[in-house]
Amino acid sequence: MTACDQSTGVVLASIDVDGKTNEITRFQPLLEQISDLRDTVITADALHCQREHVTYLAQRGAHWILTVKGNQPHLHAQLTALPWRAVPDATCDTDRGHGRREIRSCKILTISTGIDFPYAAQAIQIRRRRRRLDQPKRFTTETVYAITNLRVHQAKPAQLAAWTRGHWSIENKVHWVRDVTYDEDRSQIHTANGPEVMAALRNAAIGALRLTGVTNIAAANRHHARDSTRPLALLGIT
Repeated sequence: MTACDQSTGVVLASIDVDGKTNEITRFQPLLEQISDLRDTVITADALHCQREHVTYLAQRGAHWILTVKGNQPHLHAQLTALPWRAVPDATCDTDRGHGRREIRSCKILTISTGIDFPYAAQAIQIRRRRRRLDQPKRFTTETVYAITNLRVHQAKPAQLAAWTRGHWSIENKVHWVRDVTYDEDRSQIHTANGPEVMAALRNAAIGALRLTGVTNIAAANRHHARDSTRPLALLGIT
């Protein structure tokens, strides 16, 4: 389990999740590895939409944006029942890629009453309409809800939308790279602290490359493998 900087793709902290526990219990120990969270905006999977988590983040002086799904059915029902039809889009943008077109719209409501979740200040509705470019008349629509403790004066709608979307970039920048480029799932190292050590080394390698502006980790690995002095230069070792 990792904490990753959205803007750089660099892993800031990591922790193991063994068979005796789950990610929820590892949330606080993971973030304890980061010395200062004041005014940091934390995004997390819907699994971590937990009261104890936001209480902990409040104690650390951090802000948060959390997706709300079926693991919080009461809260999800409260969010879907808000008067979204009367709310205009706060942001709307279009993206093309991978043979499809996606239209994303974001609506935001200030929370006064009716939402039973500590520190919640605003509710967010994000709608994604996608269509394949070879099937222009067929759309799929997905609606996602989120909550945040950030108030209107602390973040503009476009920034809230960017942070929410940016959370999923972690999958492409870290998890996908480790699974595909480094073939982590087929690693033969399974005992003691071996898997955790290797994960930390892979994270460090990805982070070092990302900080130099690399976007294609596989190509960068091939480049550095051709000359043993290149990795040393990357790390500032001469």
